[in-house]
Order: sequence, then C-alpha cells, then structure tokens
Amino acid sequence: MKIELASSYGFCFGVKRAIKIAEETPNSKTYGPLIHNKDEIKRLKDGFNIGLANSLDDVEDNDKIVIRTHGIPKKELEVLKEYKTDIIDATCPYVTTPQKIVEKMSFEGYSIVIFGDKNHPEIKGVVSYAKDLKDAFIVLEESELDNLPLKSKVAVVAQTTRKPEDFLKITSALILKNKEVRIFNTICNATFENQDSASDLAKKADIMIVIGGKHSSNTKQLYLICKHNCKDSYLIENETELISEWFIGKKLCGISAGASTPDWIVQNVIDEISKIV
Repeated sequence: MKIELASSYGFCFGVKRAIKIAEETPNSKTYGPLIHNKDEIKRLKDGFNIGLANSLDDVEDNDKIVIRTHGIPKKELEVLKEYKTDIIDATCPYVTTPQKIVEKMSFEGYSIVIFGDKNHPEIKGVVSYAKDLKDAFIVLEESELDNLPLKSKVAVVAQTTRKPEDFLKITSALILKNKEVRIFNTICNATFENQDSASDLAKKADIMIVIGGKHSSNTKQLYLICKHNCKDSYLIENETELISEWFIGKKLCGISAGASTPDWIVQNVIDEISKIV
C-alpha cells in the first residue's frame, strides 16, 4: 500500500510561532491550553516545565504567563495585567486581526456578526472586544440571522478556521437584508491550503487518516472534507488509535493533519501504518 501526505498539512504559522515562544519561555504557564494537541502540550510540560493555568484562579504573582494561540477574553487579559505577572502574548496574529476589527467597528456604531462556534476559545476572545455585547451576534448557520436585532450598519468577521463557502452564505444573506455590510475575510490562508490539499488527496485515496486534536476546529473541518470525498476517512490524535482492519485491501492511504499537529506525531503515524501494512 502506498502512503501519501497531503501537499499542505500540519503546523500553521500561528502554531509554529506559539510553540517557539513557549520553548523560549521555560518554567512558565500557558493561560488555557496553548494549542489543541494534548501530546504536544505534554512535550512542552516534560521538556520545558510549562504548566497550565485554566483560569485566573490558577495564576499567582510572579508567574510567567503565555497567552494561548486562540487568544483570551479582553477582560481576563486586563485582569492578568493587574497581577504581578510577566505576560507573553502568543495569540496568533490572524486571531488578533478579528479582535481589532470587532473593537473598531463596534465603536463606529456597527452591529457585529461573527461567523463561528460560540463555544470555541477563539470566538470567546473575539466577541469580548465588542463595545456592547448586546450588539454582537455569533452564528453558525444562515437561519440564525433571522430576527436578529441588527442595526442598518453591520460588520461581519469569521472564525479563522471556518470554510470559505459557508462564510459566503452568511455574508450573502446579510447583504440582502441590510443597508450597509462591511465584510472582513478573517479566515486563515493556511486553513484554505490544508483543506484544499486534503480534498484533492481524499478524491484519489481509498483511505484517509486525519491527525489532530479531537477538540480542534480546523482538524474536524479537515476530517469532514475528507469524509465527503473518501468514505473510509478516520480522525485520530496519534498512532495508538490506528486499527489494522482499516487498511485491509487498501492501495492508497492519504494522510493530512490539523494546524496543531506537530511533524513528530505525523511521522509516528506513518511509521505505525508502515508496520501494519
């Protein structure tokens, strides 16, 4: 059986940057999981003594605090700055952009529409930058736009890992319903590239393995894209989750990985598949 990697996969710019910042800040704590990959977080803990602060209650004076790639709510960042802590901001610049847009446009009197998952840490951070949370709305489906008390002026941003075609549905609906709509395409280019290359590979593979955190939005999107094009697609976090029966009779195994998946985990998966087949 042939094993083929997608032409674009794995660590994005923001994650590479955050990992480098963490490695250069040993004996620190990340505020929230730095990235959505428990194996990489364990590597940072074991190799660099990087702990985890899940909330403000876990922060102590004189701590070195690394802000996670997804960013954090504005008020929590302000409270952290009041503590006697050394704050190192590893928020991905592509996440900082929608934060700034939401803040600016809300202060200019626009209603804010955010296309994304309200439970995702990135979106919790982005929406917190609105001047008035009562005038900021988070949606995942076009139908959720119905009956929203929007002003005549609307600004819309997207979670960095959402699919462009879904964002287009939201923006198109807003244009038809509102007098002025400012659209900011805040979806990350790395997301486009990983999704497109995974889709291309899945179309010719007879099994696809997608590697990444089960709580990672971009990894789940990759998996859904692969599943659409290759029915035998599987989402795993590491090589221990592989099942030998998946590969019986297969000729081409495609592999992709989410933006929080390090190369060493991808290589471990490849090595394990090679043993199985």
